[in-house]
Amino acid sequence: MAWFERKQKGILTDNSDKSAIPAGHWKKCRQCREINNRRELESNALVCPRCGYHERMGPVSYFELLFDGYEVRDANLVSSDPFEFVDRKAYKDRLKAARQKTGLADAALSAMGTIDGHNISAAALDFSFIGGSMGSVVGEVISRAIQRAIAEKSPLIVFSQSGGARMMESALSLMQMAKTSAHLARLHRARLPYISVLTNPTTGGVTASFAMLGDVNIAEPGALIGFAGPRVIRETIGQDLPDGFQSSEFLLQRGFVDMIVDRRDLRTRVAQLLDLLA
Repeated sequence: MAWFERKQKGILTDNSDKSAIPAGHWKKCRQCREINNRRELESNALVCPRCGYHERMGPVSYFELLFDGYEVRDANLVSSDPFEFVDRKAYKDRLKAARQKTGLADAALSAMGTIDGHNISAAALDFSFIGGSMGSVVGEVISRAIQRAIAEKSPLIVFSQSGGARMMESALSLMQMAKTSAHLARLHRARLPYISVLTNPTTGGVTASFAMLGDVNIAEPGALIGFAGPRVIRETIGQDLPDGFQSSEFLLQRGFVDMIVDRRDLRTRVAQLLDLLA
């Protein structure tokens, strides 16, 4: 039996130029699969310059896109774990990991800001924090934003981005649907406008409460908007569903949303609405 020994190293690949490309410098579009320069993408409001696909964007980015100047509120509210909930992972550990990952205390932030001279109360959800799920803190952040709008006699804008109610908080999460809706009823009685912006995705209890209660409901292009998932609906009604039936374009045709606005045009459109409504 012959034995062979390598006398020289094999072909080497020159990796010296890898350090010249920063980590995360490029991002592949989920829709057209093109590779975009991250700086170019961020300067374009996280909208793919080739196909127009809207990447997910966090609360602070929406505030910066919309406001001339703003002040973040309710950034330190944190969820407790009243039920000591455990599934594949303890809820308290999920919260800790989500806070470390996102730098947020929970899945929502609120702010007070100005748009073309209009004082605005705003709130926004972040899908990267446990799917933007609505627990007691999210409900409280939205409610405080509404209360500030009433106190300051200001319009309200909410950016929704959520997988629905947060099951780890059980009935407490479901109570937020009634809580936020009740506060919005007070806002309506005060005759103050509410603009709801539905981004991708907006589903579950968020859709069933404050997200669809706007005086004007604006959707981003291609956003997934609905209550239950397609599989659940299909099994419930026992028939196939139309293609894209939970897309913002489909909902616009059926009158569930009032308009679809490209994110890059959002500030201009919101300013126009405020001039008309406020």
